[in-house]
Amino acid sequence: MSNTKRVPLGTFVHARSGDKGGNANVGVWVRQGDDDAKRRARIDWLIGFITPERIRELLPESAELDVTCHPLVNLGGVNVVIERILGEGVAASTRFDPQAKALGEWLRSRHVDIPEELL
Repeated sequence: MSNTKRVPLGTFVHARSGDKGGNANVGVWVRQGDDDAKRRARIDWLIGFITPERIRELLPESAELDVTCHPLVNLGGVNVVIERILGEGVAASTRFDPQAKALGEWLRSRHVDIPEELL
C-alpha cells in the first residue's frame, strides 16, 4: 500500500455543480494536460474513491439522502446526483446555496487521503 497525504480533494480534481429541481448534480473530473499515465492513475483513483458512502461522509448534509454516482471513465470523472438536497427546488430551498452552485467547490475543499504518487 502506498503512502498517502491528507490534502484537499481539489488538489487535482475539478468540479461543477448545479440544480435539477430539488436534486443537486455534481460533476467531478481530472483535467487533461497531465502526463497520460498519471492522469489515468488519477482517474482510476477518483472513480474508485467517489462512492455514495464517500459523498455522504464528505458532504454531511447529504448523509440521509439518496446519492447516485455515475462513473464517466472516458471523460475522466464521475457524475454525482444528490436527491432532495434542495427540498422542493430552488424557489423553495432554504439553503445558503439554493441552486447548489457552490456544492462542487465545497466537495473540492474537503481534505482526503490521496496516494502520494498521484500528487
